Amino acid sequence: MKKIEKVLKLRSKKIYSYKRKVLISDLSLLISVGIHDFEKVKKQEVKFNIIIDINPSLFPIENKLNSIVNYETIVKTVTKITKTKHYELLETLADDIFYELFMNINILKIKLKIEKTQIIKNTSSVGIEIIKKRL
Repeated sequence: MKKIEKVLKLRSKKIYSYKRKVLISDLSLLISVGIHDFEKVKKQEVKFNIIIDINPSLFPIENKLNSIVNYETIVKTVTKITKTKHYELLETLADDIFYELFMNINILKIKLKIEKTQIIKNTSSVGIEIIKKRL
């Protein structure tokens, strides 16, 4: 029996319980967001923190990015969404991010924190945190 077959057999046995997550910390982007007129004119720094629970039966295969939930793809998706239009509310931006990320059937739950870092004096940030789970 080849080494790879042995590894795959071991992985297929239910001797472990897995909880897999993808973490993205402090993704900082300049985006157009806010209800005030000055926010519609000038982009502002917004920080994203994302924790994604993924399908525990998804097993990574070396050199096969389609065998995982790729954090680089997540970052590119969030970046692309933020460049498409002006968002009045962080909540509507979050909804668009959830919609796109949940297109991946291996994503089970997303904890999304979005913070404006320069909008309110005497704070390091203000924002929202939403958790959404696939039913």
